[in-house]
Amino acid sequence: MSIRVGIVGISGFGGGEALRLIAAHPAFELVYAAGEGSAGSRLVDRFPGVPHRLAGLVIEKWDPAALPDLDLLFASLPTGTSAEALARVPETVKIVDIGGDHRHVEGWVYGLADIWPDRIRGSRRVANPGCFPVATLNTLAPLLAAGLIEPGNIVIDAKTGISGAGRGGGDSRFGYAETNENLQPYGLLQHVHMPEMETTIEQLGGGSAAGLVFTPHLVPMTRGLLVTIYCRGSASTAQCLDAAREFYADRPFVRVTDRPPQTKWASGSNLSFMSYAADPDRNLVIAMGVVDNLGKGAAGHAVQNANLISGLPETAGLEGAPVWP
Repeated sequence: MSIRVGIVGISGFGGGEALRLIAAHPAFELVYAAGEGSAGSRLVDRFPGVPHRLAGLVIEKWDPAALPDLDLLFASLPTGTSAEALARVPETVKIVDIGGDHRHVEGWVYGLADIWPDRIRGSRRVANPGCFPVATLNTLAPLLAAGLIEPGNIVIDAKTGISGAGRGGGDSRFGYAETNENLQPYGLLQHVHMPEMETTIEQLGGGSAAGLVFTPHLVPMTRGLLVTIYCRGSASTAQCLDAAREFYADRPFVRVTDRPPQTKWASGSNLSFMSYAADPDRNLVIAMGVVDNLGKGAAGHAVQNANLISGLPETAGLEGAPVWP
């Protein structure tokens, strides 16, 4: 079985990670690559390590009117730049949007694959969750479903590697000198992922998430993402762990651990790690989640969603072990 796929935004970190995964996928055949600054160059000039069969593929200028015969398109474009163009892609072409323009938008399925795989199977338009939301929502979902925490009283302290900010272009904030040995909070009270998380928490927990607080931080590492989430609830640590293990009993990419997870556990993978610590006497639950921001937080999750909508095994092309160290 060969499924003809394309990648738009292949020059970015998310698009490049999608390329790495698709190049080794047992059913996906990359036949189209598009970008802006890299248009006109061969794929091998941008990614010298690509397999020989892909080396001669030329990166096209992105034009939805000039697509070749495709079964599936991965779109990895900056938030705010994909909605109009993707609306012009023929309905016969399935789309997984790694960018942020179609999350909780009518006509698109929100692709939280570890939690709602049945919503995704057979869909033609899937919006990948953001990296912070997937780590947060995967970790909170079992607690919300079991009623162990209050959905309206959640504080998220999040850390991400530099690749989470994208290539950055000429923005000096993401240069080596500015990020090395530095820790930066950003997006205070108005981060683009806030509405996405609020909406999904309300769907999972059945109550208002109006009290949600989210503060992301940029840390001096290339990839990896950790969320530490403070919640109100009288559950014990054992109850939280048991709820998560039951909730994810048959899910292939989720790991519930007794000890706090570390970002390197997930590096280069589509895995989602989580653990919990609770003090019922203080009405406090601490939930901790780890993903690779380019894997489960972007391209790995997109491939998982693409497998689901293509009728393939969910794990196809994603079973490689994390990179350690």
